[in-house]
Amino acid sequence: MYYCCRLFKESPHPDEKQRQQLSNQLGLAPRQVKFWFQNRRTQIKAIQERHENSLLKTELDRLREENKAMRETINKSCCPNCGMVTATIDASMSTEEKQLLIENAKLKAEVEKLRTALGKFSPRTTSPTTSSAGHHDEEENRSSLDFYNGIFGLDKSRIMDIANRATEELIKMANMGEPLWVRSVETGRDILNYDEYVKEFEVENSGSERPKTFIEASRETEVVFMDLPRLLQSFLDVNQWKEMFPCLISKAATVDVICNGEGSNRNGAVQLMFAELQMLTPMVPTREVYFVRCGKQLSDEQWAIVDVSIDKVEDNIDASLVKCRKRPSGCIIEDKSNGHCKVIWVEHLECQKSTIHTMYRTIVNSGLAFGARHWIETLQLQCERLVFYMATNVPMKDSTGVATLAGRKSILKLAQRMTWSFCHAVGASSFHTWTKVTSKTGEDIRISSRKNLNEPGEPLGVILCAVSSVWLPVSPNVLFDFLRDEARRNEWDIMSSGGSVQSIANLAKGKDRGNVVNIQKIIQSKDNSVWILQDSCTSAYESMVVYAPVEFAGIQSVLTGCDSSNLAILPSGFSILPDGIEGRPLVITSRQEEKYTEGGSLFTMAFQILANPSPTTKLTMESVESVNNLVSCTLRNIRTSLQCEDG
Repeated sequence: MYYCCRLFKESPHPDEKQRQQLSNQLGLAPRQVKFWFQNRRTQIKAIQERHENSLLKTELDRLREENKAMRETINKSCCPNCGMVTATIDASMSTEEKQLLIENAKLKAEVEKLRTALGKFSPRTTSPTTSSAGHHDEEENRSSLDFYNGIFGLDKSRIMDIANRATEELIKMANMGEPLWVRSVETGRDILNYDEYVKEFEVENSGSERPKTFIEASRETEVVFMDLPRLLQSFLDVNQWKEMFPCLISKAATVDVICNGEGSNRNGAVQLMFAELQMLTPMVPTREVYFVRCGKQLSDEQWAIVDVSIDKVEDNIDASLVKCRKRPSGCIIEDKSNGHCKVIWVEHLECQKSTIHTMYRTIVNSGLAFGARHWIETLQLQCERLVFYMATNVPMKDSTGVATLAGRKSILKLAQRMTWSFCHAVGASSFHTWTKVTSKTGEDIRISSRKNLNEPGEPLGVILCAVSSVWLPVSPNVLFDFLRDEARRNEWDIMSSGGSVQSIANLAKGKDRGNVVNIQKIIQSKDNSVWILQDSCTSAYESMVVYAPVEFAGIQSVLTGCDSSNLAILPSGFSILPDGIEGRPLVITSRQEEKYTEGGSLFTMAFQILANPSPTTKLTMESVESVNNLVSCTLRNIRTSLQCEDG
């Protein structure tokens, strides 16, 4: 049956010639081969239906809880006698004041918790004057995690044991095929057979201890253009990790280093980490996760980066923050030489149920938003960007308008900072406090403001950000190509005021023609022009167009190769996702099959403006109205140009 299984993966519906060939190889009648394939398709369809039924049941439970919560809210806010809505005690407070009160209460609770824990630990500390030199050295050489016994209830050996077992599970999850993973006939995507998972890994109390959680599991494989040492470093250094995945990570920190590892690649390194994961919209809540990350060499060519959450750590953290747990996840990295690595990525998450806006429900609940495909596509994109940044033999067609290699690097670095800043500004992170307003054309707009006191990379003063996410009946590719095309910029950009747009420079930063940085000059009148830096990024999962006006003197300096870190920029832009509807709830994974997934787009646009150059001034309604109009007019222009006004 090996030949049948191999052919089934390539072609679940073999033609008569293929069936005849198999029957000759196996000594079976063609009719037997035909029935085997029919039975196989039926088995896989049954597994898929169980998987989809599980997702639907999760969604039904969530809707019931949401309905119950809404009823309770209505009952609490109404007078029991007359039924009229009653005013709450904090109705006069601003949104910012309410948020500050909540944050203050959380911080106080955390401080008290730490004080209690440290009270348990303090008798263990010793003073140099009261201990021998040898004993004092022993205390100094211990990891700070050893002192966390009072807080986390775990010692170093226990964490190392959990990391080792998680590594074994990840290796199996990455390499095993059926029956643990079943490939969808319709989409080509791997589906975890959860019954087999429970049997294989002897999972106990699966779901019973956490009834308000759901499971996401996904697996993807790609070859990325980065050498092994640099790729390992990008996972083990938290700052490099954040820079590698700006669209996914809004916050990240190394809480503690349990083991530094050995050698230049830090084999055996183990660290406790925190991350806040986001989508590029304020409409989807972030996911906060604490986990242990381990880097381990498996052979001369293979390494594992393993993430796993630890219950005892989470039990001592503010429950409102723990929205997601990592079951053994991560990637197996294989050095393929010539600066390439094969990466098998597994994401296996247990998440608290939360209310998701209907527009994003499919893409989030299907596991696409935070799944392996999103991570590995982003990794591939960033690796290509780094290769093009470091390249010294760039063809002229991939680097027009920039005379020197230093100028090219400086522009690409500035564009990277601009896009990172954009990603940082538009998500649902606790960095921001979003206020919902409604535009004149009926769209929901989220408004947030911040004060820049001394950051040289963006303008000083009060900065206002407005974000709106909508569904458009346009395929992501069409929308992306329209927005990045300088010849059509004046169709949507209010700033261009109908003027002409000139392309000054174009710098490729990836194999796809859509991955490019360019400099544009908008000629508004004979004596007035605006210079624009634009960064376009696209992958099979997500596309972005990010841009910012730049001063003429500043961009000329960068073009000659000068340092761009102090050039103030304030990016605006767009994020484009497939709506995920066609998958019900699974979607196609590979670019070759995109022709079967002509769905609509989840479209997020974000505009940032300098409301006032003085950081001490308060935000005015005029500024809010101005950015509100900017969002409404731009969206109207896009809909008109793409002929989807009624979308």
